[in-house]
Amino acid sequence: MNILQKVSDWYFSRKAIPYWCILFIDCAVVLFSGFFGYYMECGGIVFITRFWDIVLSLLVGLVPFIIAFHALHTYSGIIRYSSFVDLQRVAIASLIGSASFYVTGVLIDWAWPVQDVVLCPNISTVIALFFCSTLLLWLERVVVKRLFDSFHLDNAVSVAIYGTKAGGISLAKSIIAVKDKKYSLHAFISDGVEMKGAYLLGKPVYLNGKGIAKKLKDEGVKTLLVSPLKTERFRSNNGMIDEFIEAGIRIMMMTNGEEWDGKSPLGHQQLHEVEIDDLLPRDKIEVDMEAIGRQLSGRRILITGAAGSIGSEIVRQVARFRPSELILVDQAETPMHDIRRMMARDWPEIVNETIVTSITNKEHMDRIFMEHRPEYVFHAAAYKHVPMMEDNPAIAVQNNIYGTRVIADLAVKYGTGKFVMISTDKAVNPTNVMGCSKRICEIYCQSLNQAIQDGKVEGVTQFVTTRFGNVLGSNGSVIPIFKAQIRNGGPITVTHPDIIRYFMLIPEACKLVLEAGTIGKGGEIFVFDMGQPVRIVDLAKRMIALSGAKNIEIRFTGLRDGEKLYEEVLNDKEATVPTSNPKIMVAKVREYDYDTACANEEKLMEVSETFDDMAIVKVMKEIVPEYKSRHSKYAVLD
Repeated sequence: MNILQKVSDWYFSRKAIPYWCILFIDCAVVLFSGFFGYYMECGGIVFITRFWDIVLSLLVGLVPFIIAFHALHTYSGIIRYSSFVDLQRVAIASLIGSASFYVTGVLIDWAWPVQDVVLCPNISTVIALFFCSTLLLWLERVVVKRLFDSFHLDNAVSVAIYGTKAGGISLAKSIIAVKDKKYSLHAFISDGVEMKGAYLLGKPVYLNGKGIAKKLKDEGVKTLLVSPLKTERFRSNNGMIDEFIEAGIRIMMMTNGEEWDGKSPLGHQQLHEVEIDDLLPRDKIEVDMEAIGRQLSGRRILITGAAGSIGSEIVRQVARFRPSELILVDQAETPMHDIRRMMARDWPEIVNETIVTSITNKEHMDRIFMEHRPEYVFHAAAYKHVPMMEDNPAIAVQNNIYGTRVIADLAVKYGTGKFVMISTDKAVNPTNVMGCSKRICEIYCQSLNQAIQDGKVEGVTQFVTTRFGNVLGSNGSVIPIFKAQIRNGGPITVTHPDIIRYFMLIPEACKLVLEAGTIGKGGEIFVFDMGQPVRIVDLAKRMIALSGAKNIEIRFTGLRDGEKLYEEVLNDKEATVPTSNPKIMVAKVREYDYDTACANEEKLMEVSETFDDMAIVKVMKEIVPEYKSRHSKYAVLD
């Protein structure tokens, strides 16, 4: 190891060089610049003969420089982190020192005009001093900064940044500033043709387009950092995503609904390596959180299915608005224990009850309503897995349909202000037992709301229903299943090469649920804009590529009982009415008489107690004529 390497390792292993060392070096630079100025002014012979006069003059003139350095803190910063602002301060200090040096020399020469002692600097000498000292002080800081960067890039990963505006620049600066270099900035990527051939922070800007990933890979780039301001555009560019995945370049971006306000400091540490759910195309969802907060703050709120994927996220989002009490109900003991611990850890100040019970236990639920008198109810409890309910229609009726009726009737009995039911896109033109059971729940809630408005039922409750499709990461969704299959070496099982589904993040879906509950006046079925559908086989292929796994087979197993190739969001006979939120629409659906809905549910409940699958499904089809079974033993009933 050579001497330069040893010196560099010693210096850069320290947190920072002492301030007095920086001041000493800066003073040496000023003295050298002064000698240079006098030499240029006087010439070699005079410079030699008057050398000690010049030394004395420069030592006197050094005093204002030291005062200026101290006043502007030029030596108290860490040189390797020097910025343009630091260079400005150096230039100002040098200007003040040079001007003061000239004035001091003139005053001394006027007071003690002894040319043999002090040599008064000419204006040309001072100008040379200023420019030379400024340039050398700048050069000192640039060289140190470059040396620091060059000696800390051995293990750094070469990265490109997608985005050349505020987000991309902030990421680049965070990479450059850190001591332990995890990343080495190689280039920027821009969508704007005006950036062609441009350089940012000394790095080239490449125009985005086909072949960009291969170009960067050939140049040694290992990772792509996506600016938060480019996240939505990146997600919608499937060609770009696939190109970088196929090139084996890691992709890092803000994930899981995280946002950047565009003002606060942004560091590369805030980015995470993407997973498949981060790359699915979706538009940003905006909701009026203030309006939601005004309605939920200080209220008593009951949430059923509170331990499930949707229910637990509703708990988290509602808790932020500081309700006066949360009543959390679910029949799953262990997940409810997790919810209890979460509440104790994150919101200990909120009064809450975690109650393990079934929504079908009418007596227990009546006691809960009587004791707590909830003002809001979010009803998320339901059995939702299509194949399971296809094999157990009696349980789908008893839990989903009867359980919903129990909660809805108690909400009316105890004066709940608003009842928000979580439904599904599978309730539209249902092809399976689960979807049909949720459609019957919708019918009951709507008819009960209309009966209250017509005065047939005494109550004040407003019933609101929300419909949406699959949520990413929910229990039993395809993504966790595919991840497990990839970990096990495959195969990934897909039911059909053409099957498509709509997807939404759990937090996004729950925000829309809360806003729908806020803007709903009772009787509406709110439909969420789920964005673009995704082919499940494409999802599987992208997950395999992201994982880096090789030779993972995709095996098609055939549609499951009750499954259809695509989910509909609206019935063919339904229309939609827009709301204040472009992501939320109101479905105009057929109205059902409350007495008829009650009679249908009682008949269905009675036949469910026989556990005769065919008889149960036959009654369900009578209640919901558009229910046509697909790939199911119940198709014979159609």
